[in-house]
Amino acid sequence: MPDAAAEHRFDASSVRLIAITDSLRDGPRGLALRAAAAVFGGATMIQLRLKEESARSLVEVARTIQAMVPDVPLVVNDRADVALAAGAAGVHVGVDDLAPALLRRVVPSGFIIGASVGSEEEAARAVGADYVGIGPVYTTGTKADAGAAIGVARFAELATRCALPAVAIGGITSDRVSELMAAGAAGIAVISALFGASDPTQAARALRSALDASGR
Repeated sequence: MPDAAAEHRFDASSVRLIAITDSLRDGPRGLALRAAAAVFGGATMIQLRLKEESARSLVEVARTIQAMVPDVPLVVNDRADVALAAGAAGVHVGVDDLAPALLRRVVPSGFIIGASVGSEEEAARAVGADYVGIGPVYTTGTKADAGAAIGVARFAELATRCALPAVAIGGITSDRVSELMAAGAAGIAVISALFGASDPTQAARALRSALDASGR
């Protein structure tokens, strides 16, 4: 039997601009349309994050997004079971979820695993992940459980410690992209800057333009 670890492949370019969903205020189709608009503008991954929804609802939404946006990876926040049931590309886990190394034993080869990191302990726990989301770098009101802002210097320290593609999250705007990329970010993840924008396509284009101008 082939070694699953040897078969595993991950394209780090997929985490350059991660669009994290905000709510189902306009239903599954409305959310999928906003995701499609963000991808049209340059988003490279969608993270389905709907903390209050049931597993059944999440599977439905994941399938709706994938049908409308088939060309970029969809990862599901926290719920590996939902990701597998929906045929999503992967999962993004937090500190209260199964550790990436444990998940890697049971998920298919090629399944993407992202991990949230905000401390040295969480960095050590990220072993087995494909990429890490580090933050919140700046103060944000989007995630009630995000904690205090860690700042750019601390982001750089944790990114170095993880030795994995590091995605900056928390209060990211286009005018902050250059300093984050200079600090070692492989990409950025945003919620309100895309899914809360009146024109997600234009908002994504502005962020991608800033990313491309960074020279990394």
